[in-house]
Amino acid sequence: MSKEQCPSPHIAARYGEIAKTVLVCGDPLRAKFIAENFLENAVCYSEIRGMYGFTGTYKGKRVSVQGHGMGIPSIGIYTYELFNFYDVERIIRIGTAGAISSDLNLGDMYFAMGACTDSNYGHQYGFPAQFAPVADYGLLEDAVRVARENGFPFQVGNIYSADVFYDESDRQMEWGRFGVKAVEMESSGLYINAAAAGKKALTICTISDQLVRREYATAEQRRSSFTNMMKVALEIA
Repeated sequence: MSKEQCPSPHIAARYGEIAKTVLVCGDPLRAKFIAENFLENAVCYSEIRGMYGFTGTYKGKRVSVQGHGMGIPSIGIYTYELFNFYDVERIIRIGTAGAISSDLNLGDMYFAMGACTDSNYGHQYGFPAQFAPVADYGLLEDAVRVARENGFPFQVGNIYSADVFYDESDRQMEWGRFGVKAVEMESSGLYINAAAAGKKALTICTISDQLVRREYATAEQRRSSFTNMMKVALEIA
């Protein structure tokens, strides 16, 4: 099958159906929510494996939204294909994270300027030393500007991309000693893929779990209530 027809077995969109900027999220229903509530003339280009993908316009800009599932292996597949098979230039992850710092509250946004990880994903490149993947500065700067203009509570810092969700050792909290304020499971893989492809990426997370105080958002809140990050991502798309 040619590139013009269907370059990806996991997304299965035709070449040209996906915009140059894509918002990605772990929950495919969040992608559907964004398409239905923020995009004009949204068209579904993929439902493969339940990972919805839509393309529409936001304030005249062509934007796509795509689900990617949980963890670095899953986001690694989707963002690799978007960057390399569909010529996407910018990927903005809008996800949820757990706060491992007491000064982040439920609903606050956290912009990940760098990503620590315990994942083996980067070893495929045979780095001679540890590689520290970071966000695109231009996207980060724009996100900070939009958040400030709208009065949205946010912080910028390092994030920890874990391979384990249910960490029985509870060692993820130790990252707080080094100024890492939040934990999730995808940003490191996204940033590595962007660096390898020479493309741009940024993670914007909303704090859904306050792990210090043991406060947790519901599944519905995670899917449809954390709209500030959606608005910021769409404004900078």
